[in-house]
Amino acid sequence: MKLLFLLLFLLQVFRPAQGRCFCQVTGDLDDCACDVETIDRFNNNQLFNKLQTLLESDYFRFYKVNLNKACPFWTVRSHCGLRDCAVKPCSDNEVPEGIRSSSHSKYSAEANEQLDECEQAEHLGAVDVSLSNETREALLKWSKHDDEAQRFCVVDDEASPDSQYVDLLLNPERFTGYKGPEAWQIWNSIYEENCFKPFSIKRPLIPNSYQSSSGSEARTFYSWLEGQCVEKRAFYRLISGLHASINIHLSARYLLDDSWFQRKWGHNVSEFRQHFDSELTSGEGPKRLRNLYFLYLIELRALAKALPFFQQPSFKLYTGRPEEDQNHKQLLLDLLQLARSFPLHFDETSLFAGNKKEAAKLKEDIRLAFLNISRIMDCVGCFKCRLWGKLQTQGLGTALKVLFSAQQIEALPKSSNQRPSFQLSRQEIVSLLNAFGRISTSIRELENFRSLLAEKR
Repeated sequence: MKLLFLLLFLLQVFRPAQGRCFCQVTGDLDDCACDVETIDRFNNNQLFNKLQTLLESDYFRFYKVNLNKACPFWTVRSHCGLRDCAVKPCSDNEVPEGIRSSSHSKYSAEANEQLDECEQAEHLGAVDVSLSNETREALLKWSKHDDEAQRFCVVDDEASPDSQYVDLLLNPERFTGYKGPEAWQIWNSIYEENCFKPFSIKRPLIPNSYQSSSGSEARTFYSWLEGQCVEKRAFYRLISGLHASINIHLSARYLLDDSWFQRKWGHNVSEFRQHFDSELTSGEGPKRLRNLYFLYLIELRALAKALPFFQQPSFKLYTGRPEEDQNHKQLLLDLLQLARSFPLHFDETSLFAGNKKEAAKLKEDIRLAFLNISRIMDCVGCFKCRLWGKLQTQGLGTALKVLFSAQQIEALPKSSNQRPSFQLSRQEIVSLLNAFGRISTSIRELENFRSLLAEKR
């Protein structure tokens, strides 16, 4: 009987998706005024290439992260021993000095002028009085301030000796072989303990199993989900969309050939189908893809809202190469202007719009839930998966911080003499753009998988 079940399962998984186009989700998105087709055209034809060019620049390719933090929730028995799980950190000479130096990475070029040897000796251990008033204001503006109440995610301490720079281009997100119970434990903790779902409500697909739950359980789950307020419903869809995006990345960069003379990475259509084919996921696959589009809208809206922050004259993408830095800042501003021009943005004013006291409590509950999810990333056993999990959750957390700080951003002071009430660290900026780059890549990869599936018909 077991052999018969296995045979039927394999026939179901590997038979051609003939006559079906399960990943061609269409039409309007729930809780949004946007449709899938508009997003596809905008992302694939206008935004994707510009964003990839920006992310290849030095400012955005180097990300400082602590991959050695202990899991705060359970004991991680062992880190992934697979060679593709490893992350190669940068040596000091590989990171541009402007990024590596704490002063260079945060302040204007003027703030980094060096005193001559005599002045250095004279002022050793004292306040540097050589800085102009304008530069002092720039330093004050970029000084660390208490914005913990605004944060939706944990930000690693960049000063920690365990924090290291990683070149994201040399450590790409791809399938490492990390899967099974340990990987499922991460997602189970996220869905079961942090998405406001009672344990009595079962998710439609049983973890660590190819068996789907009963139709009645799925109906109960979606009946529960639709009964939630729009904020909690949106929160679940963001997590589901992030999960979908990561599975698309792993399916698109799968280890297809691992022989002694070559290692070939590419699209694994069978792996993609196991996550998104409606027949292999009891109808869940297309829902996951629609949540991916919802996530795209949220992060796109955050980029549009962040434009005034990056337009500040004092803001610089400082790497120590003035001409390149200015060109890349202009590329960033052009990209954010393009994001702002999107015709069907998500309307974040629909969230937390009820009773002020209740809305504030709900916002805090959601902030703490996402903060908890960002902590769970330190429980991922595979270092490369941990790197990209931390970056993408931090990027989404930063997007939420931007969305719900819109008033402070719009009210940013026009003069450097005033201290701003809203700030982003370099770590948050890099994660914000790279996380959106991952979502943008997922939307683009869907087009590639559609073409590959069409070839198999």
